[in-house]
Amino acid sequence: RRKVDSEGRCFQDRWKVEYFFTEIRNHCVCLICQETVAVYKEFNVKRHYQSRHSTYDKLTGRDRSEKLKQLEAVLIECVMKMVENICPEKKQEFANICLARNTVARRIEEISSDIKRQLTSKGVDFDFFSIACDESTDLSDTAQLLIFMRGVDDEMNVTEELLDLQSLTDQTRGKDLFVSVSSAIDDMKLPWNKVTGIITDGAPAMVGERSGLSTLICNKVIEEGGKAIKLHCIIHQQVLCAKHLKYDHVMKPVLKTINFIRSKALCHRQFKQFLLDIQAEYEDVLYHNDVRWLSRGSALQRFYSLRKEIREFLETKGQPMRELSDPIWLADLGFLVDITKHLNVLNTSLQGKDAAVNQLYSHLKAFGTKLQLFIRQLSQTQPNTIHFSALQEIMNSFPQDNISAQTSRYAADIASLAGEFKRCFQDFAAIEKEISLFSSPFSVDPDDAPDQLQLELIELHCDSELCSHHQQLSLVNFYRQLDKSRFQEIRTLAKKMLSLFGSTYMCEKTFSAMNFNKNCVRTRLSDSHLRDILRIKT
Repeated sequence: RRKVDSEGRCFQDRWKVEYFFTEIRNHCVCLICQETVAVYKEFNVKRHYQSRHSTYDKLTGRDRSEKLKQLEAVLIECVMKMVENICPEKKQEFANICLARNTVARRIEEISSDIKRQLTSKGVDFDFFSIACDESTDLSDTAQLLIFMRGVDDEMNVTEELLDLQSLTDQTRGKDLFVSVSSAIDDMKLPWNKVTGIITDGAPAMVGERSGLSTLICNKVIEEGGKAIKLHCIIHQQVLCAKHLKYDHVMKPVLKTINFIRSKALCHRQFKQFLLDIQAEYEDVLYHNDVRWLSRGSALQRFYSLRKEIREFLETKGQPMRELSDPIWLADLGFLVDITKHLNVLNTSLQGKDAAVNQLYSHLKAFGTKLQLFIRQLSQTQPNTIHFSALQEIMNSFPQDNISAQTSRYAADIASLAGEFKRCFQDFAAIEKEISLFSSPFSVDPDDAPDQLQLELIELHCDSELCSHHQQLSLVNFYRQLDKSRFQEIRTLAKKMLSLFGSTYMCEKTFSAMNFNKNCVRTRLSDSHLRDILRIKT
């Protein structure tokens, strides 16, 4: 004879909205009359609802969902009243009981839906917006395309939010990505002619000249009567420029030594105990991971700080590292540590949410000026190494080995790095005039400004009160208080500049959250639930 328990029946979450039932301690309970149904069978649940509570059929859509929330709240309130009367000392314990997984999932869906609704209502007021796109593969080998939006309304209010997470189960060509982005923009009912730009990570499918995502987006905007610019993430370009200084003759021995120490458990334990016994500054060396932006600088800095301890430990192991006895190699190591440190400082300054494109470009220009200073100081007859502390320490440790003669080579390497920076950031250099006009309108000659801005710019220069406001207020607040009819074109330029992304930092940060949530023990997390989680997270 067939047994009900062996049928594997379970409570269906949709029964909550359709029939006002919930699951309590493996029992199917009606939220309206609190009666239970013996078997998890939709026929039984539906018959109970239709025979006793059919009057609730008039509730549909949002009204029905609100009624479900009220009934659940009443149930929780009744339970808490009962606990208060029977065992008041355990009231807090009952209040802290975790919600059922289906309840948690439903609430996440509702919060995500509400965030999307608010973003849609804000999108109606956007005068301009830009998008940032990046694609990565999750643990289930699904390609996930993140699309962020940065919009500006007429009051200069900036909104930077996740527009959508599109899951691609097939190819990830430029046209495939374009279809996904178009779907997300059209779903939000955003006009294409208001798109001011798109920024990507520089992958071929993103930046291809003929069929890349950026090209297809810009062509679509032109068809709709607008104009958009293509930008390559300023952080990704900085990382690519940093790799221009290869210095393989330094990096390879360093990485080989780090891997020798850390790859075998016994050797690693002995090294850490050795550092502990001699009370070294640090307790271990760091692995280098090429994917992590700051990893190279951190690994080099730690190796340099422990170079004497590493040399002594390797000699006890019968694996001496000859490079640690070579003053020229140590000078190269010191120089690489110092220049990588400066690059890491730049990288850190470029990170962060809500950063305007003019702020990021100012950091980049400042670094270019620093490189020119380094070139001049290292090219002198008596080189000035004040900004290269590790190199200076090596030079002071080996005064007899004419290490200062190497500084001209370091100056040439920095000059090559400066040239690489200039070559890579041509997309930002192309809009440098607009950035300068936006960030420093009082410093721009009206003759050098676009024709439609010249008369308004003269009015701005001649207004001493506005000049005072520009010095006292933040840039956004300054443009916010400008007269809309008097400075219409200048405000339009400001809104376009404010709407531009400077980097895909938010995409990279969200991918970290994605990998944290969809991990090796949660690979069955659906794409829709992953989207809801990330929308709330960002």
